[in-house]
Amino acid sequence: MHRLLLAAASAALLTTLAHADDYALTVYSTAGPGAVAPEQYRPTPGRPVTDSGADLPGYAVVRQDRELQLESGRQQLRFTDVAALIDPTTVTFRSLTDPDGTHVLEQDYQFDLVGAARLLERYLGQTVTVEQHHGDSTERVRGKLLGTSGGLILQRDDGSVVTLNDYSNVSFPELPGGLITRPTLVWDVAAAKAGRHQTRVSYQTGGMTWWADYNALLDESGGCSMDLSAWVSLINRSGTGYPDARLKLVAGDVHRAERPGAKGPGRFVMSEQAVAERGFEEKPFFEYHLYTLPRRTTLPDNATKQIELFPPVSGIGCDKELVFEPVTGPFYFGDSPSTNAAYGQTGNTDVNVFLRFRNDGKSGLGVPLPAGRVRVNQRDPADGSLEFIGEDAIDHTPKDEDVRVRMGNAFDVVGERTQTGFNVNTSAREMTESFRISLRNHKDQAVHVVAREHLYRWSNWEITKADHDWEKQDARTVHFPVNVPANGETTINYTVRYSW
Repeated sequence: MHRLLLAAASAALLTTLAHADDYALTVYSTAGPGAVAPEQYRPTPGRPVTDSGADLPGYAVVRQDRELQLESGRQQLRFTDVAALIDPTTVTFRSLTDPDGTHVLEQDYQFDLVGAARLLERYLGQTVTVEQHHGDSTERVRGKLLGTSGGLILQRDDGSVVTLNDYSNVSFPELPGGLITRPTLVWDVAAAKAGRHQTRVSYQTGGMTWWADYNALLDESGGCSMDLSAWVSLINRSGTGYPDARLKLVAGDVHRAERPGAKGPGRFVMSEQAVAERGFEEKPFFEYHLYTLPRRTTLPDNATKQIELFPPVSGIGCDKELVFEPVTGPFYFGDSPSTNAAYGQTGNTDVNVFLRFRNDGKSGLGVPLPAGRVRVNQRDPADGSLEFIGEDAIDHTPKDEDVRVRMGNAFDVVGERTQTGFNVNTSAREMTESFRISLRNHKDQAVHVVAREHLYRWSNWEITKADHDWEKQDARTVHFPVNVPANGETTINYTVRYSW
């Protein structure tokens, strides 16, 4: 492994004013529920975490308070420890001590960071010392650096030239001008008042995001009830850490002007819950919701942190729903009805299982829930262990609305849909279609199933015959709710007429 060594004298070039920063962060996310891959925040065997957090779906607004010593008049300030993924066009600097008498005349963002390649490039034509190991001994070669392609080319003091392809260390007398170890903001400041100033720097940075996760424990021993807990996960790969920071999250669809390379619009969501020292406190903010953690927290660089969103809620009433939806679309009929008899035919026999609960005060919730993943577990009475039984992603759910979680497919309940009639009468400008839906239950107890049918051939339709009650859900969807006996079968027959 090659190492590059700087002389101690270069340290003076990197010093900045001593400081104790006060951080405040507001984190946004453009991630869909469950859309952040584990590879983006933890290493896997044979696949390390990507070096840069630039691809993380989110960003943060950072506010950094620091005490600085200012002289009266014009001067240069160097501000280090900013995020590596900072957007320099968003930077603002102001003195809280004397805001009217302190002005920024010019601002630079320096990011020519020191590195092996850059350091060698800067020392071309200058003298360096290279170490080579030969068994237990070390040879030091000193000379003028002539080239770095395919190895190091040095010219010794006697004029001879040597090529070094295998070396361990390279020593440099000092850090060349212009190279820095950390991204640095440099301001040309004019100050009317000399002395210590409390200053505030704010900027936007990439490399940060967050999402919500819910954990539900289902109990069917006395009906259907569940316990629910919620967590926020945050990733910081912005290039710097934020110790003892104040943390806020924003809920709502905050629009940002399109940036080159941006991946879609921003989607920012968070749940409403005020919970003393355990979760986030919510308040309306413009047309969004602002959520503040009432205590400080530390967000190290290259780390993931989880914080409780709200305290666990127990005994939430729920319903288990079985839905047979043999055709899911999407459906397009254009400017004329779809008269192809085979259109919409499918062999799907799965009956989907959903868990539904009401997000209201009676359930112990009644708060806007952020989009996120809901993982559901159930306790095995044989040994008391928790077993995973399904998960789903939910969208933003306002209070007093239902939350519907798809769990998977029923094992012992199946469905079948058969077209039993189809006729097109062009002169009468109408079309009829008939179906038979068979629902078979292989359980030892009866089940309730909803057959969900999409009327996809044309916008103007009428169900002319049905042997079970049905409910219109929207302009093109109807439900047939039926009971299926234990170890039995229920058949639904209906006819729909389209006209144009």
